[in-house]
Order: sequence, then C-alpha cells, then structure tokens
Amino acid sequence: MNSQLFIIALIEIILSLVVSVLIIFTSYIILKRLFFKTEDVQGNNMAFTVFTSGIIFSIGLILSEIVPSITNVIRIATTQEETISLSTVVSYSSLYLFIGFVMAVFINAAVFFLFSILTRGVNEFKAIKTNNLSVAILVVSILISITLIAKDSIELLISALVPYPEVSNFL
Repeated sequence: MNSQLFIIALIEIILSLVVSVLIIFTSYIILKRLFFKTEDVQGNNMAFTVFTSGIIFSIGLILSEIVPSITNVIRIATTQEETISLSTVVSYSSLYLFIGFVMAVFINAAVFFLFSILTRGVNEFKAIKTNNLSVAILVVSILISITLIAKDSIELLISALVPYPEVSNFL
C-alpha cells in the first residue's frame, strides 16, 4: 500500500466534504436572507423547495469542477521536490473557490436575465414566493442547463491556474 497516496486521498475526501458542506450551507443562508426571508423548506411552498434544490444542485456541479483543482495543488505540494508552502496551497484554494463563487453568481444572474427576457411581465421571485411551481421548475431547468454547459469552461479556467511544475521541452 502506498501510504502517501492513501493520506492524500483521505485529505481529498475530508476537504471535499468540508468545502462542499460549508459552501452549500452558506449559499442556502444567503439565498434565504436575500430573497426568501419568510420561506422555509419545511413549509408548504413547494416552488421554494424546487428553486432552492436547483440552486444547490448548480453549486454542486460547479464545486465538482473546482475541488479536483484544489486537490491537484495539494498533490503537487506533497509530492514534488520543490515544496509549496501551506499558505500557497490556501491561497490557490481560496482563489479557486472565489472564482467558483463568482461564476455561480454570474450563472444565476444570467438565468434570471434570460428568464426575464423569455417571460416578460413575470417576476420569478414573486411567483416562487406565491408557490408557483411551474415558474420554479422553468427557472431551475434553465439554471441547471446553463451550469452544465458552463462547468467544463469553469474547470478549464481553474485548471489553467494550477501551479504545475515546469517541464523542459526536449524537442
């Protein structure tokens, strides 16, 4: 058994769990405080539950593209001869998470803009507050579709920032 690889795998699992739980919890709190102060997933508003589920799913898709880049930085820091300091690992990880957060906000804003263009005169937040399930499903479908389309580009952007070691060109 490769003990170093085993330890790195454990670190990756713990990191993935901690980061995803913290970000999803924070996102839920922000969503509730900004838009739906009186709504709750335990209440009778199914539209809010569908909408919240779609946003959490979208965030999960984006996180699934960010966490591997964070673990790549950890692997590089632990396996290369030129060690990377812990502060550098934290800096890169924070940068990746910040980019993911910005992209999630950008994707959500794009969805609301697109929804507003497609359905003039419909206020999606008001419709979701009044338990309009059809609006919530349409908004979530657009959100997940755009997230699925954009997630590979987000992953490419993040992976371009990973500090891979320099490799000499023999050609």
